[in-house]
Amino acid sequence: MADEALDLPAPPPPPPEPSRQRRVWIAFARLRSLWQRWFLWLLLAVLVLALLVTVVWLAGRHEVEQVQAALERDTADAVVDLRSGLQRNAQSLRATLAPGMERTHWADRAAAQLREHREWLRLEWRDAELRPIEAVNTPYRMRILEESNRGPAQSDVTLACTTARKAGAPAYSPSHYVPVAGGGGVEVMELCLPMDSGDYLVASYSLRDTLVELVGPTLTRGQEVAFTEADGTRLVALGTSRRIGTRVFTSQQRIDLPGASLMLRVDGWRAAPDLFPNMLTALVTAISIALVSVLILLARDTRRRLRAERDLADALAFRKAMEDSVVTGLRARDLQGRITYVNPAFCEMVGFTPEELMADSVEAPYWPTELAHEYHLRQTRRFAGGLPPREGFESVFMRKDGTRFPVLIFEAPLINAHKVQTGWMSAFIDVSEQRRVEELSRASQERLQASARLATVGEMASLLSHELTQPLAAIASYATGSLNLLGPEVKGEQAEVAMAVKRIAEQADRAGQVIRSVHDFVRRRDRMREAVAPQALIDAVLPLVRLQARKLDVAIEIVCEERLPAVVCDRTLVEQVLLNLARNAMQAMDSPDNTGNRLLRLRVARALPVGATVPADGRRWLEFSVADLGCGISDEVAARLFTPFFTTRADGMGLGLSLCRTVVEQHGGALMFEPNRPRGTVFRFTLPAAG
Repeated sequence: MADEALDLPAPPPPPPEPSRQRRVWIAFARLRSLWQRWFLWLLLAVLVLALLVTVVWLAGRHEVEQVQAALERDTADAVVDLRSGLQRNAQSLRATLAPGMERTHWADRAAAQLREHREWLRLEWRDAELRPIEAVNTPYRMRILEESNRGPAQSDVTLACTTARKAGAPAYSPSHYVPVAGGGGVEVMELCLPMDSGDYLVASYSLRDTLVELVGPTLTRGQEVAFTEADGTRLVALGTSRRIGTRVFTSQQRIDLPGASLMLRVDGWRAAPDLFPNMLTALVTAISIALVSVLILLARDTRRRLRAERDLADALAFRKAMEDSVVTGLRARDLQGRITYVNPAFCEMVGFTPEELMADSVEAPYWPTELAHEYHLRQTRRFAGGLPPREGFESVFMRKDGTRFPVLIFEAPLINAHKVQTGWMSAFIDVSEQRRVEELSRASQERLQASARLATVGEMASLLSHELTQPLAAIASYATGSLNLLGPEVKGEQAEVAMAVKRIAEQADRAGQVIRSVHDFVRRRDRMREAVAPQALIDAVLPLVRLQARKLDVAIEIVCEERLPAVVCDRTLVEQVLLNLARNAMQAMDSPDNTGNRLLRLRVARALPVGATVPADGRRWLEFSVADLGCGISDEVAARLFTPFFTTRADGMGLGLSLCRTVVEQHGGALMFEPNRPRGTVFRFTLPAAG
């Protein structure tokens, strides 16, 4: 046995003892769970107690409202009974004085009425002057109203009878206090009834007896009934006094009588309501307990659901914040091509609202009309399985206002959690700003190249002016020497030769002046300006213009207003402007399409330049215009007409119009153009007039 005991397997080692930090954490977790459980039970208990208190309070308030409503109804019924009783008393008083009745019989009838109406203290028959004729006192009381005080000077009776005579109906006086011998007193109200004979019947009411006789005894049982004035002053009261531990329920209504007004006040005493005043409270309590039980069962599931909903809401809010904050447009489409999601950046990019974009339509509203068919085919290929390039591709979209803009598109399949493709996800980048920057860079490069070319042209102009000055001077010297050899007295063919040599000398001198003007213009030196007649400027360039006009079959028309002032200008440069514009006009009419009249019109008139300011001294301007009947200038050419090195001719350099505008603007004028009617173009420039 000992050997067998030694062969038993060893017991398993005890589990390792948790660390001190883990034990503290476990204890804290248990304490927190216990605290949460007790807090939940305490909260439920408070809710149940609050619900029970609310139900009991509502039930008690309902009972109070019922008691108050019953008291209001009883008070209204008592007021109706009082008014009916007072009306019957007035009719009974009128019956005591029958027509033709003798005075001795009235006393007997009045005494009989007093025995039937305990609320009356005295009945009087008074004449038209309110002097007592007959009077009878009630048999149920000692005499309260003295004869000495019941004269015609009694104010209460006088007021009631005056009101009754005016209204032609019974009238009452306000209540007045009549003291009684031995202490105390009685509140009395007078009733005056006018008769056809001019006499009056007066009945004195005791307000206390009125309450006893005309108000039902059930109203005074357990309550206090009183007559009060309008300000709340209590006149008389009947009923039981208030007991300790009871609540007061008050109701009062006005009794409007002819000539007087009273308030009927009823104070009711009622004990406080019980804990469960009715079965409804018990039923609601039972339902509340059942509801608390259900809440206990659902508390844990509710906490878990709230935690899951909070986590889901946080995740959705984070994703929504990311989608709304990116500047890249996002769009999702299903397998049928309908848009299912767009982010705010995409809506701002195309100018459409999400409702407009997610309409049930295969064609998107941002597709350009002229490219809709092409986009539809591309979308069809995409949903047929074609994969887009990973580096993206460019396209053109249309905004809501109709403007087009380039976009860079990246597309990828939209895969759900079950690894199934449900559509396509696209990202869009507006590259219009990038294209604009590229265009500005290209234009800047072109301007730099043009500036370099202009600098080169300036250097060439300086070089040519330097190299051509000496040959032109030699030509002019040889021409002058030839004229001297021919002599002043030449005839026949020698005269024609002398004229030709003279023209050679003039043109050589003119060429030198042009070269010097160009050199000064390039070097931006100040030129000497002089007053020149407009006709002299035209006459100077007219021979060269006519020479080219004969070659191109162009007619020339010159229009110059009379008595025009001279213009202050650099004569050589302005002549070159006129010559350049005239040559351009004739070249514009030299085309196979121009089969009509070829007319060149040069015109000078007074004008105010467009864009030029008028000095305060009233400076005048002259306008030179060169009009042709050519093919005109298109909008594309007009946008770049004055750009250096831009030309529409194969042999042109593109500097003529640019230099012409620079020369005119240096003189303070402006060079402009406009269409000619019926065809062609008109170039106008202005120069300041002398004086």
